[in-house]
Amino acid sequence: MVLEIILTNLVSPAVLFFALGLIASWVKSDLKFPSALSESLSIYLLIAIGIKGGIELSEHSVHELIKPVAGTLLLGILIPIITFVICRRMRFDRKNAIGIAATYGSVSIVTFGAALAFLNMQNVPYESYMNALVVLLESPAIILSIFMLHFLKRVKPENQMEVLRNQAISKSPFYSGILKESLFGKSVLLMAGSFIIGLIAGESAFPKIKPLFVDLYSSILMIFLLGMGLLAGEQLAAVKKYGFRLIFLGLFFPLLYGVVGIFIGAWCGLSVGGTMLMGVLAASASYIAAPAAMRASVPEANPSIYLGMSLGITFPFNLTIGISVYYHIAQWIQ
Repeated sequence: MVLEIILTNLVSPAVLFFALGLIASWVKSDLKFPSALSESLSIYLLIAIGIKGGIELSEHSVHELIKPVAGTLLLGILIPIITFVICRRMRFDRKNAIGIAATYGSVSIVTFGAALAFLNMQNVPYESYMNALVVLLESPAIILSIFMLHFLKRVKPENQMEVLRNQAISKSPFYSGILKESLFGKSVLLMAGSFIIGLIAGESAFPKIKPLFVDLYSSILMIFLLGMGLLAGEQLAAVKKYGFRLIFLGLFFPLLYGVVGIFIGAWCGLSVGGTMLMGVLAASASYIAAPAAMRASVPEANPSIYLGMSLGITFPFNLTIGISVYYHIAQWIQ
């Protein structure tokens, strides 16, 4: 059963297209990914994730969602901060630490889907609104990570260029420049704005968005991951600089955050299935929304580092071992 889930997800087209991009880069193929296409796909994915989550969340009462939403937002705040601090302690530079923080603060939809399949095969029920929490967990980590980066640039610039940039930004209370860049940057604006649109429009809007943002989503995701594979492969040499640290953190983070997520799920009053899914949300690392946002907002962060950790280490670990571990811990806590 678990082996079937593992094999199904490891040979999923999305992951295989990422691998194809890596291979193309390794063999020095002349395959190129136009920057305009990469930008367009990032915009599409951010809108699709946001609007679908908003529509799903609109179907539930506020009273029913208060604790789960609060728990999800708490994870979205805690995980990127803890991740950033640990990465800086392990001597990752600031921008790469931000990239890792956003990646692990966000979620892997494929891992979440594998967890749903696991629960369905076990005939374990779970709360239907957990699908909406997947989207809700994306934005806080991205917003907070970008905010931390701009805040640190202002408070503690790393080079002369950042000093000059700070001098050019007009001073105002509470660093209005940071807030503007963090809250209204294109990646955050698109995802949060689309989420609000879906929440307002509700289920009645689903037939209109389905042809573009649901039916085509998986296919466009494959093309996006092909480009990310090419991009990551071009910079794989940089991974050697970090070596063991990437492997260690890629295994440590999901175990740590999975347990934290399970305890928060239990505090929210979720069922065993819902508690386990909250753990999976916390333990997984994004390879869609966060990389798209980092590509747009923090292009200096090396994709081969945060994507190498999320897709190369954390993703297979969660599929092979993590999901069953989180399920048994959720049972034990409940």
